[in-house]
Amino acid sequence: MKQADSAPNNNSPEASLSTFTSVVGAILAISYPVLAISTLARAGYQLLLKEGVTNYLAPLLTAVAAVLYLLATIGFAYRRRWSWRLSVTALGLETAFTFLVGTLSLLIPEVIGRTVWARFGADYAFFPLIQPILGLIWLTRPEVLRAYGVRE
Repeated sequence: MKQADSAPNNNSPEASLSTFTSVVGAILAISYPVLAISTLARAGYQLLLKEGVTNYLAPLLTAVAAVLYLLATIGFAYRRRWSWRLSVTALGLETAFTFLVGTLSLLIPEVIGRTVWARFGADYAFFPLIQPILGLIWLTRPEVLRAYGVRE
């Protein structure tokens, strides 16, 4: 094996990220799947196991949230241009839904029900409100844009 093959690749996307940015990215890559699993479990329970459910809007919205969380996770885990776009789109939709559903849950709570986005994610310690905003901020940092190949 050549000497150069065993040396760290300083041109890799990970090498271009500062320690702080790498840590924040790792936290997002870990916390999003956890949130996805918990929201998917909640939606599954409400849709399949809970008796007396008459309003299916809340569990369906929660299932949509779980899918968006999983899509965002892909972008945090893989440093590719397409995954950056996927994450930005998923986080943008998540942020919009959190504000829309959160507002509607205050105005017409009987229609919205108990979804992950109700009251801006209060049942989840406001993570559904805070996390996508932090994720979007992280994804738009210049060093992250370079790592994903979005900007040279």
